[in-house]
Amino acid sequence: MMIVVPGVLDGAALVRCRTLLDEGPWIDGNATSGHQSALAKRNRQLPEGSPAANEIGNMILDALGRSPLFIAAALPARVFPPLINAYGVGDTFATHVDNAVRIRRADDFRVRSDLSATVFLNDPSDYDGGELTVEDNYGAHSVKLPAGDMILYPASSLHSVTPITRGERRASFFWIQSMIRDDAARTTLFDLDGAIQTVAADRGHGDDAVIRLTGVYHNLLRRWAEV
Repeated sequence: MMIVVPGVLDGAALVRCRTLLDEGPWIDGNATSGHQSALAKRNRQLPEGSPAANEIGNMILDALGRSPLFIAAALPARVFPPLINAYGVGDTFATHVDNAVRIRRADDFRVRSDLSATVFLNDPSDYDGGELTVEDNYGAHSVKLPAGDMILYPASSLHSVTPITRGERRASFFWIQSMIRDDAARTTLFDLDGAIQTVAADRGHGDDAVIRLTGVYHNLLRRWAEV
């Protein structure tokens, strides 16, 4: 399941991000790469745990904590602290799959990567190329979103970032360990939650059918959740 979460960061937050990104400092993007990724990736990133990366990451995490769409889609148990990268002209990230477990080196904090997330930090008009391409059974899907929007997709997917031919692409990327490990089960719960909200908007939350459907949702969550 691929989900776009629009407006994770608002205009004021993006202005602050731009200031932090312009000031840097930037290092080789392979500082946090696994062996396979290091062979495929050419970009830069803010140092993991740096003040700038922490401030941007905290803005993103605070915003996601207020996002019903993110919570419904991800059912998050743990979120890896967001990392920040930049792709300049000629930079790319060839097809790869994310590591199953991500470990923060500073304190051994670890997350099973059920979902990958990218928050775009500048507008598509700022650069050419730089599409995030995610592959699934239905083919390859290219994503290039407005600044502040986020794409959420299964971390098990093959994906890539196409080469930049003009300008610079800036983004935050991170991983989520969901309470629901299985993507199909997580999709079922997301669809059921959306249907419940639609019926509730029409009949009211006190309607008998809404109450029963809500019970089904929570019983499935109780059956599948790992907390």
